[in-house]
Amino acid sequence: MNLDHIWTFLEVAATGNFNRAAENLNVTQSTVSGRIKTLEENFGRPLLVRSHNGCVLTSAGHQFRQHAIGMQRLWQQSHQAVTLRPGYRSVLSVGAQVSLWERLILDWIPWMRDQAPDVALRIEADYSPSQMRQLADGLLDIGVMYQPRQAPGLVIEKLLEEALVLVATDERRLSPGWIEDYVYVDWGDVFRTQHAEAFPEMETAAISVGLGALGLQHILHRGGSGYFPRRAVQPLIDEGRLIQLSEAPVISRPAYVVYRKEPEDPETQALALNGLRDIAAIETS
Repeated sequence: MNLDHIWTFLEVAATGNFNRAAENLNVTQSTVSGRIKTLEENFGRPLLVRSHNGCVLTSAGHQFRQHAIGMQRLWQQSHQAVTLRPGYRSVLSVGAQVSLWERLILDWIPWMRDQAPDVALRIEADYSPSQMRQLADGLLDIGVMYQPRQAPGLVIEKLLEEALVLVATDERRLSPGWIEDYVYVDWGDVFRTQHAEAFPEMETAAISVGLGALGLQHILHRGGSGYFPRRAVQPLIDEGRLIQLSEAPVISRPAYVVYRKEPEDPETQALALNGLRDIAAIETS
């Protein structure tokens, strides 16, 4: 058994799919299968039940997962402690969704470095489900995201409210139904609900994307309309490249910060959280 086998098992357990685990680990599916097989041979019992729909953990798999998470956490913490440069007392691990980087994280990093120069920062860009998993497993100290989920030992705090506005590349009247060049950006559960209430007659858009930057680049190059954060499109509105459709409702999208109730370094966590709160307050003022 080696670390690669443990990391692979945890990825398969998290995704429930050998193919997806292989993609996330950047290895072949046969490599993933071989590593899992080696683990099962070492334990002398199956850890996963395979099916056409994916795989689920056996009773033994569930038991091993808890120990594997502990080994992963111990290895990560040991590696950080051993490789920490002289003059640094600890490492703070923070995750944030890509669309929140420019608004929060790029300002928070230099703020945190000024306030706590003896704390090393490990920053990751990731989506809500992965951040929640890492927070629950103790691999992240703080997560900034749009769609948190309640979990034991974690605190969920609303950080800011983002305004999403409907913009277009040309002047037009608001239409309740089908719009040929409308790009539907999936901004999450809250957005989906509010969008459906605002446009109950709208049919499935010709183009739907899960990444806002992709949708924005498309309409800038090919024309069209869509909902985007005001902060992201305001410069384009000022330049005359986009027009905000004033008849359309503004849709609110809350962002949250998630952190552990009992952190290993309460002082550093409190400092980091206060910085995020202050920057978020400035951004929304």
